[in-house]
Amino acid sequence: MAHNFEPLVNDLILRTARGEDVERAPIWIMRQAGRYLPEYHEAKGNRDFFECCRSPEIASTLTLQPIERFAGLLDASIIFSDILVIPQAMGMIVEMVDKKGPHFPDPLKSPDDGQYAKVLNKNVDVADELDYVYKAITLTRKKLKGRVPLIGFCGAPWTLFCYMVEGGGTKFFIESKKWIYRYPDETKALLQKISEVCVEYLALQVQAGAQLIQVFDSWAGELSPATFKKFSEPYLAYISTNLPKKLKEMGLEPVPMIVFPKGANYALDSVCNLGYDVVGLDWQIDPAVAVKIRGDRRVVFQGNADPGVLYGTRASISETVGEMVKGFGGGKKGWIANLGHGITPLVKPDDLKFYLQEVQRLTSS
Repeated sequence: MAHNFEPLVNDLILRTARGEDVERAPIWIMRQAGRYLPEYHEAKGNRDFFECCRSPEIASTLTLQPIERFAGLLDASIIFSDILVIPQAMGMIVEMVDKKGPHFPDPLKSPDDGQYAKVLNKNVDVADELDYVYKAITLTRKKLKGRVPLIGFCGAPWTLFCYMVEGGGTKFFIESKKWIYRYPDETKALLQKISEVCVEYLALQVQAGAQLIQVFDSWAGELSPATFKKFSEPYLAYISTNLPKKLKEMGLEPVPMIVFPKGANYALDSVCNLGYDVVGLDWQIDPAVAVKIRGDRRVVFQGNADPGVLYGTRASISETVGEMVKGFGGGKKGWIANLGHGITPLVKPDDLKFYLQEVQRLTSS
């Protein structure tokens, strides 16, 4: 299915992701379309969160809000959606509870609970179940008119698995740990199933118009180095190996792939070998240390300021950006600027604007 999209005006992030020398560091922000923006609440109205995701018109409007507000300061857009659309497509009920977050009324309790077998054996029609995401991507690409590239994404298998067994966010990960230590084989079977769905989902996002993809492993830091190697890394590698193959089968060019294993800095050396073009870093690693670990590998880093700096003074923001620019080597190669995690809801948009301006100023010189 060929789309007639306008030519790209700003391809800075694509050139950076490919390892090219660039004029300055590109920048985008995780959760840049979201609750910190007053216009987000106006467009969302009283609709349920997932209702917004399922409406291509609303999802595209929300995606474009930061691009319009911070015109010329952001080098990519990211489709407004949620990582938990995959468990929904796999047959699980997921609700977004106000002020609480995602909630699974009936999480997976054990391999014998009946639901596990249904989820594992379901023939997921990824094209049909998540059609609203592809429609939102295509519509957004048209509305962008080539201003900046559009990022598609999915949750990593381990992170999605955690939500599916915990029933929502958690501090202790009791159910996830029960599964990996009591039912390791059944856990791996489900992780493999999720991985296969992720590959198809990401490929269809690219077909719809996504120009880069990111895999969010938000709960990677809950694993030990040993369990990360068993329950996260193989499935991240499955995606990076099989997505380009799938795209080739579909007659599509490969796109840059970003992985963000939050909290798994202990595994950075091996993550750099997983086959992703870009590795996202959280704020708990010094950029200079990360650069040393990377060595001469052709991997681009993304990140990594503490999102909390945006609650600080302008001087604090400038200092943090300056340290980050220095640590990543100046911004002319090998680094996409971002935060070390998503922007939080009480940030003032003008403080984010200053952060974006500082990244541009300090990497352009």
